[in-house]
Amino acid sequence: MENKDFSYDKAIGRIEEILQVLESGEKGMDELSELVKEAAELVKQCKGKLRMTEEEINKALNLEEES
Repeated sequence: MENKDFSYDKAIGRIEEILQVLESGEKGMDELSELVKEAAELVKQCKGKLRMTEEEINKALNLEEES
């Protein structure tokens, strides 16, 4: 099910922030673990959004070809 409040661009921005934190090496293991979980969930949501967008594009192109 699609999350209406989900923003692909905001998710990508947050993933980039998390990567910077991970690369800095300044956080403890517990916090790193939580950040990795958050990033993994965001990546999952981004992949879902990309799949939905691809399906919408394919439908639009198929409708155009049929008309």
